[in-house]
Amino acid sequence: MGGWLNVVGLGPGAEAMITPEVSAVLADATDVVGYVPYVERIPPRPGLTRHGSDNREEIRRAEQALQMAADGRQVVIVSSGDPGVFAMGAAVFEAVESGEPAWRELDIRIMPGISAMLAASARLGAPLGHDFCCINLSDNLKSWALIEKRLRLAAEADFAMAFYNPRSRARPAGFARALDVLRETCGPQRLIMFARAVSTPEESLRVTTLADATPDMADMRTLVIVGSSLTRRIARDGTPWVYTPRSTPEAAP
Repeated sequence: MGGWLNVVGLGPGAEAMITPEVSAVLADATDVVGYVPYVERIPPRPGLTRHGSDNREEIRRAEQALQMAADGRQVVIVSSGDPGVFAMGAAVFEAVESGEPAWRELDIRIMPGISAMLAASARLGAPLGHDFCCINLSDNLKSWALIEKRLRLAAEADFAMAFYNPRSRARPAGFARALDVLRETCGPQRLIMFARAVSTPEESLRVTTLADATPDMADMRTLVIVGSSLTRRIARDGTPWVYTPRSTPEAAP
């Protein structure tokens, strides 16, 4: 068998959320490459070599995997969630475009996974039930000025919004600023949801308003969703259901 490279998503955390397609390709792999915590989710077995690396080594990781596939190995790059959403899918193609010409002839496939955004939305109800956008709040690979511009424009367009990487120890101030921007553009009563470690034993869900939201409600394991002006909350015992209607008032007959 010749070499190949599959870039896969492991879902948000629970083993049950790994797709059968991804499980099958992992069973055939000779090498698994990825960020250390994700690689450690793959059980060791004879014939499999696991290559863990730091989270900020995406391009080097992609180049390593591409070269192993070019050498005839069956390689899987693992990401959490979906590999095409702020993950390794784009890094692989960036490495292909600037790398060895032979890499363009490799058998490279991207296998989707359940993203944190979709898993969180499902746990909460259907807050992304109408038009929405998704923004990574980390300024490691883009400027804060661009993040703030996108926040304001998305809010002005009245999208529901899903936010990845809201707050880390290295970036404690960014999410506080994001909340200020959202209050200015959406108003204090807009619904905001915090879904942490969805599908794991540490899962927690919180629904509140921008007026009551504080930066310490989020960390790097939290997916944050801000509703549109039409998003609704249904009170019940425990966490309320939240949904965004599929139609807008002007579309009503």
